[in-house]
This record gives sequence, C-alpha cells and structure tokens, in this order.
Amino acid sequence: MSSESAQRKATPSLPGTLHFGRAICGDLDQAERREWWLANGLGAYASGTVAGSLTRRYHGLLVAPVNPPLGRALVLAKADATLVEGDRAWSLHTNRWGSGVIIPEGYLRIESFRLEGRVPVWRYAVDGGWVEQRIWMEHGANRTYVAWRYEPLDPNDGRVPSLKVRLLANARDHHGSAWAGHFDPAVDVQGRHLSMRVPGAFDLHIRIPEGTLRPQKTWVESFDLPAERERGLGACDCHLCIGEAELSLAAGKWTGLAADLEEDASPDIPAAMARALDRDKAILAEASRADPAYAEAPHWVRQLVLATDDFLFSRPLPDAPDGESVIAGYPWFGDWGRDTMIALPGLTLATGRWQSARRILDTFARFVDRGMLPNVFPGAGEIPDYNTVDAALWYFEAWRAFVQVTGDTRAMQKVFPTLESMVDWHLRGTRYGIVDDPRDGLLRAGEPGIQLTWMDAKVGDWVVTPRIGKPVEINALWLNALRIMADFGTRIGKGAEPYASLADRVAAAFQRFVKPDGGLLDLLDGPEGDDPAVRPNQIFAVSLPHSPLSPEQQARVVEECTRELYTSYGLRSLAATHPEYRPYYGGGIRERDGAYHQGSVWGWLLGHFALAVHRVHGDAAAARALLAPIAEHLADAGLGTVGEIFDGEPPHLPRGAPSQAWSVACTLEAWWRLSSHHCSEVRP
Repeated sequence: MSSESAQRKATPSLPGTLHFGRAICGDLDQAERREWWLANGLGAYASGTVAGSLTRRYHGLLVAPVNPPLGRALVLAKADATLVEGDRAWSLHTNRWGSGVIIPEGYLRIESFRLEGRVPVWRYAVDGGWVEQRIWMEHGANRTYVAWRYEPLDPNDGRVPSLKVRLLANARDHHGSAWAGHFDPAVDVQGRHLSMRVPGAFDLHIRIPEGTLRPQKTWVESFDLPAERERGLGACDCHLCIGEAELSLAAGKWTGLAADLEEDASPDIPAAMARALDRDKAILAEASRADPAYAEAPHWVRQLVLATDDFLFSRPLPDAPDGESVIAGYPWFGDWGRDTMIALPGLTLATGRWQSARRILDTFARFVDRGMLPNVFPGAGEIPDYNTVDAALWYFEAWRAFVQVTGDTRAMQKVFPTLESMVDWHLRGTRYGIVDDPRDGLLRAGEPGIQLTWMDAKVGDWVVTPRIGKPVEINALWLNALRIMADFGTRIGKGAEPYASLADRVAAAFQRFVKPDGGLLDLLDGPEGDDPAVRPNQIFAVSLPHSPLSPEQQARVVEECTRELYTSYGLRSLAATHPEYRPYYGGGIRERDGAYHQGSVWGWLLGHFALAVHRVHGDAAAARALLAPIAEHLADAGLGTVGEIFDGEPPHLPRGAPSQAWSVACTLEAWWRLSSHHCSEVRP
C-alpha cells in the first residue's frame, strides 16, 4: 500500500448517509420534525428545521451568549431568501403563522437535503436550475454564515438571477418569546455592512461580499411555534426585519452573508466554508490517529464523532483562561457537573481530545466545594448550585478513564489531594444529608424537597422521584470511587489503604441491594423502607469498572434490565409493570416532568447497557449490535446527533432535548470500548 493510500485509509472521509429527497422534504410534518443543530465552541448555537420553518422559540441562525458564558439570546432568527428573475419569483423559505396558514411554502421546492459533515445543505429546484443553500458557524467566533449558489440546468445559460434575503433579528432571551416593539435598536447600513445596535446588550453585524443592503425596521408578528405548544408553552413569536440584502447569483459562484457580534466578520464565503469542512475532517483525523478503529467505522459512528464537537465549549476563569466545559444538551441546557463527567470519556477520550479532557477536569477541580461538584452553573455565571450527589462520584470515574487512556500519572498525583478531600467530606458528611453511614459503609443522601440523583425532575415543591436514602447507583459509584482511590494511591506510592478497606466494606454491604428473585433494589433505608421498583440505576453495578457483584449477580441484573427495561434506543426509567409507569412523554410541564423518570427511555443508558451485556456474556460484536439502532435515529429528530429521551412505548418517538451530550457520548464510548482494540479493557 502506498503512503498516500495509507493516509486516506487512516483519515475517514466525511459521513455521507444523512440525505433526504422530496418524500421527506416535501412532507411538512416529516421535514419539520427533522432539525439541524450547529455550535461554535463558545456556547452559541444555530438551529432550524429541514423545512426552513421555525417550530421552536430556540430556532435561529445565531443564538449567542451576549452575557457570557451562557447568557444566551436570539440575535438573528432568519434569512428568508427569494429567487428573483425579472417579474418571476421563487420562495426558498417557509413560514408558519398564528392563523394556521403556511406562507410561503418554500419547502415544496426542496429537492434534497443532506448533512455534509455537520453543515446542512439544501437543494431547491427552480425553473431552469437549482439553488443550493448552506449554513454553518465559525468555530471560536459568534458568527454564522448563510450561503447560496445557483446551478443552471443548461451550463451555457448566462442568466444571473438575484436573491432577495429578508433579515429577521431579535434581542430576547433564548428561553423566551418576543412581542412587537419589545426592543428598539439602531439600524444602519454602510456599503455592504449592516449593523443593529442594541444599547447595553450587543451589536449585530451583517456583511455581504457583493450586492446591496437596505435597512428596515418592520415588525413581523405571529410566527407560530408548534413544538412549544406541544410542550404546553406559549407558541407565538415576533421578529424585527432589520433589512434586505440583494445578491447576484452567477452560475456556480457562492455568495451569502456573515452575521457576527464582532465588526470584523469576513464575508469571504468560500474560505469560511472550507474552514468549516476542514475542521470536521480534522476532528475525524484526530480520532483516527488516536484509534485506528475509526478508519473502518460505520458512517453513523463517524457522524457521532463530529457531534461531540458541538458540546465542548470554552469557559474561561480568572485563574484559568483556557477553562473548558460541556453543554449538557441543546437547546435549553447549560453545563451540568453530572452530565459533564458522564459525557467526558465519550466526548474527549474516545475521540483523541485528551487536552480537552484535562482542561475540563481541571476546570471543575476549581469548583469542588465540601467534597461536591456543582450540579448546574447558572447561565450568566453566578454562584453554582451543588444539589447533586452523583456528580462528584462520576468525577472519580472520569479521572480513572483519563489516566487509563493517557497514562498521565503526573496529573493523577496533582489531583490526588482534591480527590482525598472529596472522599473525606463524604465520610464525615456534606450538604443535603450526604454521608457514609457508619453502620454499613453505604452512602446515604437526601432531604425533603431536594432532588439529588440524576432522576431529578421537580415541579414546584414536588420532587417526582425523591429517592431519599441509599440509592443503588450512588453506592455502585461510591464503591467504584473507593477502588479508584486505592489504585491511584498505589500508583503514586501512597498505598491502597484506607480506600481498599472502605471499598471492601461497601462491597459487603452492597449485598443488601440484591433481590432474591434477581436484580437489585433501587433504594435502601428510605423514609418508607426499601424500594423494589425495577429501574435502570442497577445497571451501573455491572457497567462500571469496579463492580460489587459476583458474575452470577451481574448476569441477573442484565437479565432483569433486558426483560423489563430494554428498548432499541435505551432503557426505560421504570418498568412498565409498575403502577406509576408513564408510557408517553408529553403535555405541559407537570405532565412532562411526571413522566420524565417514570417510564421515558433514556438514550445515555444504552451505552452502559451494552457494556454490561459484554461484561456478562463476553461477546463484543453482540454488545456492539445493541448500539446499531442509533444509526436510524441520527436521521430523525436532531440530525446527526442523539436526543435526550424517547417514549417508553413503541415506536419510541424522540422527546425532550433533540441533542444531548451524554446520549452521544455514552453511545460513542461504548462503541469505542467494544472495539477490538479496547474490549479486553472493558471486561475485568
């Protein structure tokens, strides 16, 4: 094999399987349920539907952190394009209105839609040819590009049609909705540069490479948002038209616009497009260099590798300007301690981004307080909340995975005192009743009105699944953390004690969770005693590297989870035989949160289930096959990514956030660990 051929083999090409024709694009329901999502590494994002219509308050071309790090606002909502030639016009956009009408119906002109890497690409059919449209974000800048190219049916056709693009802007929080007149910006045009200045908030700059810009200030009211209505929320929004661009469409030539919060946005469309595609290729190349398994990986796995980049973002700190963290999901999540630590191995270690892993671990080390990691950082960076018992325990597992992959014992030695203090706080007690029970060594947690585990839905004062007592996964994580500390202590010359003795005690007491008829209790010593509900929390007693169970007990846990909880996209949060089981997720806030952990399927659990199956049965190929249905899911809902939850009953429709970090990460991590290069490390 030549060196050039070897290089091509080692560097995977961009995935190319996410492609839809008119059967999907021309069906409004199908085209609207499929959404594209982009991010820029700074907390900003862009999103929309294949149809081009807005269905969520979160859809927009630029949703940026105008109050860093995560005080995000909708800045540019749409760039509605119409192709014009003489007295003829073709709408290349779609809008939903509160009256129930769809005007215009530009989606009917979409001949195809695809993702090229992560870049959404539309191909519109017009008389005499096609118009291709692309949207992407500049990594490391609060900037979105929208580009168009005309392709005549006759290559000798010398016509140069024009494109009129109406620019719809806003200045509202991305969680909210707007009304006509809610802000009054200054709009100005200087040549091919349009600026919208919102005093005390931000400036939006739009540049075009050629053509003309005309300012406007016209409110466009009554955009209808059906996805918000489905969530029991307000479904009407307004945007301000701040101007119109007119662009010439010479055959085969890219043109478009750059929308940015900085004045120096370059309108060089081809160069910006090349940078976006080159970044995707570089991400795949980095993963392939770290693990040659990616060179032969299926398209859907390579697409997941690209999706990981959307969740990593810069969180500078006064003493750590290179701080980094993880967006838990799009569109409504920020960075959560629990989600970050669970997702870290799949987002960074499985993709060869070891420096990012270290920066994230170091960033969160600065927020350790009383042995705990923050559950959630408020959007604008105020004091974080610490209402989580499991984030700190997942932090130990994230460090274990980092050290296993990188062999960085120097980093281990540096963090060891912090980890020691975290264990000490859990032994003597920290917030919310989190403490090692001296009677058996198990970790108990919880106070009335506080949600501490990942099953954390709360509506007002109603904690849906309080789980006060000794949750099964918390104690599986506790034992895992103690075993990790014993190993770390040995490797840096401090010895395994006292952590090995503590772990042995927890392992012995963990037998209290074992049910005589198979599986594990979900909770011990709660206010109403032990809880025998069949939930997926027990799977971590098998999937984590250090298990407190015998092989026979592990097999029975996997058997129960397979029988009662397993679906194609993950595990149900509660067995269907339980009287509180909710088969479908929908309705208003109370109805949705009431079903969140009472039957909904969670995508992030699929990877842990696959790892547990492999541990019990030892068949890596069979365990990997459990992940395969995600390939079809990538072409539904959030395109090229994995959603948060699914209905408990078939056809298991996607619900919740359409793009979730731990769903992507845990699926990818399981695939990676079950490859021939790593499967020996998975099964002790």
